[in-house]
Amino acid sequence: MPLFLPDSGFDRVAAFYDPLARLVFGGALQQAQLAALEAGLPEGAPVVLLIGGGTGWVLPQVLRRRPQARVVYLEASPEMLARSQALLAQVLPAAMAQVEFRLGTEAALARGEAFDAVLTFFFLDLFEPQRLRQLMARLDAVRRPEAPWLLADFAAPRRWWHRGLLAAMYGFFRLTTGISGRHRPPIQDELARLQLRRSNHTAFFGGMVEAEVWQPAVRQQATENAA
Repeated sequence: MPLFLPDSGFDRVAAFYDPLARLVFGGALQQAQLAALEAGLPEGAPVVLLIGGGTGWVLPQVLRRRPQARVVYLEASPEMLARSQALLAQVLPAAMAQVEFRLGTEAALARGEAFDAVLTFFFLDLFEPQRLRQLMARLDAVRRPEAPWLLADFAAPRRWWHRGLLAAMYGFFRLTTGISGRHRPPIQDELARLQLRRSNHTAFFGGMVEAEVWQPAVRQQATENAA
């Protein structure tokens, strides 16, 4: 199957993805996403790209914090996309007009689009390194020059149980969804390669889960000088 076409692999786990995540990690995955939003979501009425958001739990959280925001919610799984739409319609129906629910991968982004923030929450870990580099380069191309990149994901394993749990997760999701990743890829190295610098970091679940904000190097230097 071509790499850049939408696929429905996560359709197979959509019905139980959130309960499974809560069973294994408690509230750590949600806490990490909220921490990234609190630390890095631009003020005002940002145009936000949220890619690979799954069932859409975090979407109302974005819109509650920035009621004037506009969001492109890009998701490759039709079932996940439908669940995201249904969730927002239920909990925050007034905001439906502010969100474009778009089916596809990063290939569905037009070259003329520009975003004030890029949000990747428990998404970049799904890809093998070469595919990750292609994906992140495309996302960077639609990020405005001063836009932050908000990340919530699994950290590079530092303990034996991190490695064991990650190995089990990759085995499960490769079997059920067909993800290309076999190991946690070098996400931070790729962000640095895009000339971004980490400005905020918070760890959860014994250091296995992390929330980070990455800023353009020039903007971060200006912030440090002002402080």
